[in-house]
Amino acid sequence: MPSIIDRYIGRLFLLYFLAGLTVFSTLFLTVDFMSVAVKYDASTELLFKYFAYQLPITIYQMIPMACLIATVFTMTSLNKSGELVALYANGTSLARVSAPILIIVGVLSTLSFWMSDQILPKMAQKKNYVFFVEIKKTPGLYSTVKTNKIWYRTGNILFNIRSLNPQARVAQGLTLYYFNPSWDLVQLVTAEQAKIKSKIWELSNGKVTLFTDQVSYPLTKMFRKKNIVMKEGLMDIQTSHQTTSTLSVKQLKRFIKRNKESGLDTLHYEIDYHGKFSFAFAAFVMSLMGIPFSVKRERSGGTFASAGMCLGLTFLYWAFYSSALTMGKYGALPPIIAAWLPNLVVTGGSVYLLMRLKR
Repeated sequence: MPSIIDRYIGRLFLLYFLAGLTVFSTLFLTVDFMSVAVKYDASTELLFKYFAYQLPITIYQMIPMACLIATVFTMTSLNKSGELVALYANGTSLARVSAPILIIVGVLSTLSFWMSDQILPKMAQKKNYVFFVEIKKTPGLYSTVKTNKIWYRTGNILFNIRSLNPQARVAQGLTLYYFNPSWDLVQLVTAEQAKIKSKIWELSNGKVTLFTDQVSYPLTKMFRKKNIVMKEGLMDIQTSHQTTSTLSVKQLKRFIKRNKESGLDTLHYEIDYHGKFSFAFAAFVMSLMGIPFSVKRERSGGTFASAGMCLGLTFLYWAFYSSALTMGKYGALPPIIAAWLPNLVVTGGSVYLLMRLKR
C-alpha cells in the first residue's frame, strides 16, 4: 500500500512529467508543422490531419526525455526544500525515496512499448499516406510492407525489393515490371542484387523477359551485369517505404525470418527489431541516470541549471545510443548488443554512482 510520502512523490513526478511531455511535444510539432507548411503547398486541413497522426509518434519519442526531466526536477525539488534531508533523518534510504518514481517510469516504459507495437505502426501508415498521396502528390512513393517485399512504383514501372540496405546502397531480390500506357505487361526484369548509384542501378545475376504481340511466348535473356536508369534514387525509396515504423514486433520478426530463409541480408531490420525493445526501456534508464546527478547537486542552482543538466544527460545518452545502433548496422556489433549496450552501460554507471552516495 503506497504511503502518504509515496503518493506525494508520485504526484510531484507526474506533474513534472506531464509538463515536460507537453512542452517538448508542442515544440517539436510546432517546428515540424512550420517546416512542412513552408515546404509544401498543402491546405490547413491536410496539415492538421497529417500532424494528428504524427502526435502519438511524437509523444512516444518524447517519453524518455520527459521521464528524465520529471525525475531530475522531482529529486531536485525535494533536495532544495530540505524534504530529502528530513526523509534521510527519518531512516528512509535514497532507494526507498526513488521507488515510487521508478515504479511509475516502469509502467510508462511498458505503456511505451505497447504504443510502439500496437498504435504507432497504424499511425505511421496513415501519416505516410497523407504525406505522400495527399500533400506531396506522389502516390508512387507511398508504400506499406504487408509481406516480405517492398513494393514501389515510378511512372509505368512497378517493382519490389526483397531487402534494402540503405547504408551499403544495395537492394537484394529485385523484380521490375514494365507496362505500356495501356498497362499491359511488356517487360519483366529480375536480379539477385542491385547497386544503387544515384539514378543508375547496376543489376547483377538476373534475366530479362519480353512480352510482345508478334510472338506467342515470352522471350527471355540472362545477364550477369546490366545498368538501368531510374527516375528515383535511394533516398526516395528509403523515405517512402518506412518498413520498420509500419510493422509491429510480430510482423517485423516474421519479415526478418522470411528474408533470412531467402538468404537475404537482414542486419538493418534486426537492429530495428531489437531497438523496439531497448527504446521502450530508455525512459527507465534515463530516469535512473538522473537520480545521482540531481541528488549530488545538493541545493545549488535553480530551474535553468536543472533543465541544462537534463539536456546534457539526454545528449550524452542519445549520442551513445545512436553510435551503438550505427555500429550495429555496419556490422561492428551484433544486433542485440548494439541495441542493448547503451542501456546496460548507463544502468551500470548509474547504479555505481548511487552506491557511492552517502544515502
